[in-house]
Amino acid sequence: MLGPSGCGKSTLLRTVNRLVTPQSGTVYVNGEDTAHTDPVQLRRRIGYVIQAVGLFSHMTVAQNVAVVPSLLRWERSRIKARVDELLELVGLDPQRYRSRYPRELSGGEQQRVGVARAIAGEPPVLLMDEPFGAVDAIVRATLQDEIARIAQRLRTTILFVTHDVDEALRLADRIVVMREGQVEQHDTPLRILTEPATPYVAKLFALDEDARRYDDLRAALSRVQQ
Repeated sequence: MLGPSGCGKSTLLRTVNRLVTPQSGTVYVNGEDTAHTDPVQLRRRIGYVIQAVGLFSHMTVAQNVAVVPSLLRWERSRIKARVDELLELVGLDPQRYRSRYPRELSGGEQQRVGVARAIAGEPPVLLMDEPFGAVDAIVRATLQDEIARIAQRLRTTILFVTHDVDEALRLADRIVVMREGQVEQHDTPLRILTEPATPYVAKLFALDEDARRYDDLRAALSRVQQ
């Protein structure tokens, strides 16, 4: 979901796990109406990553990652194996990081632990609300690559909020462009680039002499879709 600050991206995202209750309409997760689902049980099946990370400062990395599996009453051996598996998945050596506390981690490392925690309970859906906005450009690019790799490996549906056009084009299979609480266009990156539905979308993705870096992307997307 792409759009400027205040357009409703985060609010819409939070309707999925019922942190916000919609006044009308219906939200389905795996074909199930979330309004008829216990919110606690629903949230345990949906991963959630935010910009502020929100790791528990009094818990080690392993304990943070194990929060949802523990709530789901997994066996201890299964939880330990899952923690190590996920730390490796996000590029953190379990031997080095399992016993560390959040204060001992860099911003990028904290974000990686946040992602590991969000997917620890094997959720079919992962919500990410501008998760990389607080890290520098180099770390941001690395984390974007990790998310793309994780999504491909785990086949998890990821609903990702951003106001960064480059990030959306880099990560998305489909983009929802929002403005002032409305959906301007919902399509593949290639279609949005080549066939913008509204003047706003055209302006947002405008190609000019200073933005020719998109040309290579368009060509690559075209080859993939062919």
